Amino acid sequence: MSMTPDQVLDKVAAGESLEGEVLRNINLAAAELTNANFSGCDLTGADLSDAELVGANFRGADVSKALFTNANMMDADLSDIKAHAADFTEANLEGAFLVEGQFEMASFNLAELSGADLSEADFTGADFTESSLNGATLNGSDFTNANLTAADMTDVEASDTVFSNANLEEVIGFEPPEDEY
Repeated sequence: MSMTPDQVLDKVAAGESLEGEVLRNINLAAAELTNANFSGCDLTGADLSDAELVGANFRGADVSKALFTNANMMDADLSDIKAHAADFTEANLEGAFLVEGQFEMASFNLAELSGADLSEADFTGADFTESSLNGATLNGSDFTNANLTAADMTDVEASDTVFSNANLEEVIGFEPPEDEY
C-alpha cells in the first residue's frame, strides 16, 4: 500500500527515513522536506514543485517525469538517480550533487546550479536554457544534444565533457574545447 502525503510528511518531521519507498505520482508540492531521505525511492511522476528539499537525499532514486519546478534543493544529493524527463525548471540546485545521474531529456530551464557537481552524469537532450552553472563541475558528463542557450557557464570545470551537437548559443563565460564539441 502506498504512503499518503501526510504519512510522508509525518515521517520526515520525525526524522525517519523513506528509503526504498514506492511513492509514484505522490503530490508533495510545497511540502517542507528539508533533509528528507528519499534514497532508493520510486518517485516516478511525483509532484515536488515548490517543495523545500534543502539537503534532501535522493541517491539511487527514480524521479523520472517528476516535477521539481521552483523547488529549493540546495545541497541535495541527486547522485546515481534516474531522472528521465524530470522537470527542474527554476529549481535551486546550488551546491547539489548530481554525480553519475541519468538526466536524459530533463529540463533545467532557469535553474540555479552554481557550485553544483554534475560529474559523470548523462544530460543527453536536457534543456539548460538560461540556467546558471556558474562554478559547477561537469567533468566526464555527456551533454549530447543538450540545449545550453544563454546558460551562465562562468568558471565551470569541464574536462572530458561531451558537448556533441549541443546548442551553446549565447552561452556566458565558456568556450568548449574543439575536440569535445
